[in-house]
Amino acid sequence: MAKDRAIVEDIDRALYDFRYEEKEGEFYKIKEGLTEDIVLEISEKKNDPEWMRDFRLKSLEIYHKSEMPNWGPDISGLNVDNIVTYVKPNTEMSQTWEEVPEDIKNTFEKLGIPEAERKSLAGVGAQYDSELVYHNLQEEVARQGVIYTDIESALHGPYGKMIEEHFMKLVPPTDHKFAALHGAVWSGGSFVYVPKGVNVEIPLQSYFRLNAKGAGQFEHTLIIVDEGAQLHFIEGCSAPKYNVANLHAGCVELFVGKNAKLRYSTIENWSKNMYNLNTKRAKVEENGIMEWVSGSFGSHVSYLYPMTILKGDNARSQFTGVTFAGKGQNLDTGVKMVHIGKDTSSYINTRSISKGGGISTYRSAVVIQNQAKNAKSAASCQSLMLDDESRSDTLPAIDVRTNKADVGHEAKIGRISEDDVFYLMSRGISEEEAKSLIVSGFADSVSKELPLEYAVEMNNLIRLEMVGAIG
Repeated sequence: MAKDRAIVEDIDRALYDFRYEEKEGEFYKIKEGLTEDIVLEISEKKNDPEWMRDFRLKSLEIYHKSEMPNWGPDISGLNVDNIVTYVKPNTEMSQTWEEVPEDIKNTFEKLGIPEAERKSLAGVGAQYDSELVYHNLQEEVARQGVIYTDIESALHGPYGKMIEEHFMKLVPPTDHKFAALHGAVWSGGSFVYVPKGVNVEIPLQSYFRLNAKGAGQFEHTLIIVDEGAQLHFIEGCSAPKYNVANLHAGCVELFVGKNAKLRYSTIENWSKNMYNLNTKRAKVEENGIMEWVSGSFGSHVSYLYPMTILKGDNARSQFTGVTFAGKGQNLDTGVKMVHIGKDTSSYINTRSISKGGGISTYRSAVVIQNQAKNAKSAASCQSLMLDDESRSDTLPAIDVRTNKADVGHEAKIGRISEDDVFYLMSRGISEEEAKSLIVSGFADSVSKELPLEYAVEMNNLIRLEMVGAIG
């Protein structure tokens, strides 16, 4: 077999890179950069309560005092002074799909959002640039007392106090520079509250589309699953490609109550000019369960490490993730598990794929506090490099502060097997399809955890990366 049999070509992302050019009068854009005046203007546009305006200004102060991260991939190509932090489509949020402006509606139609809603979702929120343009919740779910709305509306409603008590408490602005940036300019996102004992049997979904050139998206997702309740929440993300840097610095805060369960599934498919500096964190109470399912595609650079705080006794968390780094991509992803309660457990299962000189880094931390007696944690991290140019690194950190714990970590890095490709080709399968099948099988542990239609999307994305063209 020829030596280059295992080489995989780069991709054409036309399916996701389409865009509608902004026309004068269709959008409101704030000026570039980050100043107090800009933050105050955003606050005024959002009609913030006084505490939120003050929070934004304090976050801005922290941002200017904080250092840029210098331990991960290079982000020197990102200049926040050139980023537009707020872009508002000239439309209000609608609960009726037909009322959404045509170009925005066409964007989401192409991405399959309405179809997914009709087939398999209990509620959908669609954000375009800095604002939600569509939000809807099925009546039968609403009758259960479930609250699923845009976070700005919720701030001014009966749940405003609940939001104030939880907003950026898990991810404070002091956490890192881009958390502070988020606190200053956040816009859009969803608020979900599931009352005690309620089981939401059908998933809720938010989809985030960043269309504007040279812009940032800073949505905030806040989910509270009360005692004994259950929820599956799905997050989708995409953006077209530009020749300038775009920034995503969203924030996800998840509160899982006693005996509650939350599954949070993400398919992130940002364009390759995107700096994805997102922060996700969950806190789990006694006997609660937190499950993460994550597919990371696209982005020029990613810093993404969902974190679970296992606060209550017998709290559990599982993270299942796949990362695909192609040409020009440096994706630094991973997970952090912090064990505080007794008899807590965590399991990490990740797959990373790199090709075309792409760099994939798995970075994790498992921290078992002194009081977390009988804690258990296990991790399995596997990496697949599809050519001789690519790179994959595994950087696990384990901090155990009690002698009553059971901790294990397994890592494996390899290349696509030419023998496997040859075997499949000998059975009449093309070389291209053979490689796609191998990679899809490698990522199967993630796709099988997703609802069918989202597993299909993820596998299509893998094929998109593998094939090099849209059919």
